[in-house]
Amino acid sequence: MTAIADRPVRRVVTGMSFTECPRWRPSEDDGAGRLWFADFYTQAYYSVRGDGSDLRTELEVPGQPSGLGWLPDGRMVFVSMRDAALMRREHDGSVVVHADVSDHVGGHPNDMVVDAEGRCYLGDFGFDLMGGADLARTGLLRVDPDGAVTRVAEGLWFPNGSAITPDGGTLLVDETFGNRVSAFDVAPDGALGPRRDWARFGEPPTASAVGEAIGQLAVAPDGCGLDAKGCLWVADAVGGRAVRVREGGEVVDTVSPGTGVYACTLGGADGRTLYLCCAPDFDEHARSAAREGEIRAVDVDVPHAGRP
Repeated sequence: MTAIADRPVRRVVTGMSFTECPRWRPSEDDGAGRLWFADFYTQAYYSVRGDGSDLRTELEVPGQPSGLGWLPDGRMVFVSMRDAALMRREHDGSVVVHADVSDHVGGHPNDMVVDAEGRCYLGDFGFDLMGGADLARTGLLRVDPDGAVTRVAEGLWFPNGSAITPDGGTLLVDETFGNRVSAFDVAPDGALGPRRDWARFGEPPTASAVGEAIGQLAVAPDGCGLDAKGCLWVADAVGGRAVRVREGGEVVDTVSPGTGVYACTLGGADGRTLYLCCAPDFDEHARSAAREGEIRAVDVDVPHAGRP
């Protein structure tokens, strides 16, 4: 069997600015399903068939799209970063504010995961990343189906991609500047237990300047997705790769597509396609001025599990 690191990585979508938050979703008009994703600086959500055909603009978001999910009744919920809001698309296509989180975040709201009850667990930058501010820790928000906002965790280093285990009992949160993936037990009412290390790649940064802190990261966990053996595929935002990690932090597989990797998910008809959100870097000015963002894909052995 060919090692995953040696398998060909193919281009699925090209000509984007900075793709993020990929989600595989069944489709009523396409039994195989479709890959949904955000593109920051073309300001829209898109979907595409698994082979890259039939690219569609699903929703334009002038406030910059990011996290994405669906409520149990099928309504789409999504982040408008610059509005510091979680939005909702109704069944008739109208868009409304699901929750205003401007009083709860220290930087742009970003990625999230939606549980089986429709509760959204949402992270934020914690500081003005693109404006050159010093690194600062932040918290995690839970937005309930009625739009109520509760701060459910503190002291996180840029909480980013998140996943929920198949039994709904554990929330995993990538901390991009923390050298770690954190885990929280999820109570039936959505409350979180104490934070614990799920995977630790090194010590949290001691530098406050972002450039120096990046140099202290062994892995910068960004977007992620779980597989059926309990491993987590993690986009390494400073390593130009996606890594498959066991609980405890052991890296058991690596995919290096030759460019930056900022998010990933498992999808395809059998859940065994790893989709990678790729770009040369994450600099806002460079990415908004170019169309070098892509989604690439590689076949893996273990299928998708959990949420998203």
